[in-house]
Amino acid sequence: MASDAVLEWFDSHCHLQDEFDRPDDGPVEPHADRLAAAIARASEAGVSRLVCVGTGAASSAEAVTLARSLRRPGGPATAEGVSLWATVGLHPHDAVDGVDGLDGLLAAELDGGVAPADRVVVGIGECGLDYHYDHSPRPVQREAFALQIELAHRHGLALVIHTREAWHDTFGLLEANGVPERTIVHCFTGGPEEARRCLDLGASLSFSGVVTFKNAGDVREAVALCPLDRLLVETDSPFLTPVPHRGTPNEPSRVPLVGAAVAQVKGIETAEVAAASTANARRAFQV
Repeated sequence: MASDAVLEWFDSHCHLQDEFDRPDDGPVEPHADRLAAAIARASEAGVSRLVCVGTGAASSAEAVTLARSLRRPGGPATAEGVSLWATVGLHPHDAVDGVDGLDGLLAAELDGGVAPADRVVVGIGECGLDYHYDHSPRPVQREAFALQIELAHRHGLALVIHTREAWHDTFGLLEANGVPERTIVHCFTGGPEEARRCLDLGASLSFSGVVTFKNAGDVREAVALCPLDRLLVETDSPFLTPVPHRGTPNEPSRVPLVGAAVAQVKGIETAEVAAASTANARRAFQV
């Protein structure tokens, strides 16, 4: 049987565009070396597909730029056999900025003459509610989330949800506005009760390095409950680094550690998780 190192993985949620816009770089190819190295390590680990997720107008534009650069020969972040896509969204922390800034990005990608085969935007988000920090007022968060649910419906894109300590309102807004056909609850941190509710609504669950944390028993119960055909894996890079690398920045090359932890919980081979989660992500993002 193939070793874990050569399995094919799909990191369904990362933020590699955070390597852009650093003040110590020149204006041409920001952080080209670091990006190329991170993507090369992902390739070596078998992570052949990634979705770079936007959290506001600026970061979404950077995600789109990065996804396009990977397709350009001689670009700043090329790696043979690695494909990258982007999402456009507004994080609940920044809901006060409003969703209007996303419209231009979506129009350029979906209505601006880009051939369907060349499009890199595959989702709306991450968007949702975060009542832990309340960086934006809760009514503003709810309005921004509802508007982005509508954007996913309008453009036929996947919806990528962030929810923290806001399950009741998250479910309420999804029920009121309709759950997009391809909805992903990213970095799922609920327990089995929340997992069942998400699944009943038709959403898929994406698990991160949290599944490796000692105090994440509820998340592991949700993993055990989640059907294999509704399960994705992600890194949420550069956040939520899995054990045993806690204390260092996360990166897509570590998604196999998340998959292995999921496999251990479910009592199946890691190869089964790799194959299923990759197929699920490809279906969710239609790539």
